[in-house]
Amino acid sequence: MAFTLPELPYAYDALQPHMSAETLEYHHDKHHKAYLDAMTPMIQGTEYESMDIEGIVKKSYSENPKLFNQAGQFYNHVHFWKWMKPNGGGRSLPGALESQINSDLGSFDEFRTKFIDAGKTQFGSGWAWLAMKGGKLVVMNTPNGENPLVHGGVPLLGVDVWEHSYYIDYRNLRPKYLETWFDNLVNWDYVAELYEKAR
Repeated sequence: MAFTLPELPYAYDALQPHMSAETLEYHHDKHHKAYLDAMTPMIQGTEYESMDIEGIVKKSYSENPKLFNQAGQFYNHVHFWKWMKPNGGGRSLPGALESQINSDLGSFDEFRTKFIDAGKTQFGSGWAWLAMKGGKLVVMNTPNGENPLVHGGVPLLGVDVWEHSYYIDYRNLRPKYLETWFDNLVNWDYVAELYEKAR
């Protein structure tokens, strides 16, 4: 399969003041594109060339770490842009998703705390996730480009805690970035869409 850099689903300045146009431009146009540009020649002429991105991520995780680093991050960012929207966040979740969050994670507030803590406590670069694993919702964090796919789960929501995701806007204040991101940018409609597929 030939992969392309997905366009942002909103303008560069659409997430301000919570995420600047400068951050989005660098993050999408430079960082995401760099993962694609590095991954593309690695899969050409190999068995990976005919696979979808999920298949490449899962297979390369154990068999080709150099490819995985690029494919994992390419995959993560394809979803990351959709996990955000202007005027996102809030507490209005589709009923089934909210019910399972309450059942598996205690309450929406407990989930919020666990999710933000997962991002705060991820040492170095990585991601924090809400994932479906074994029919249950779990909060987890992963280093570098890893994601729930390679740990037996399905990612439903992920936040990038690599410094390129927040340093222009928040400098070293990762906790402030995470709280702002969760409360103001999360696209719960997309989370619910992924949740329904994973159920």
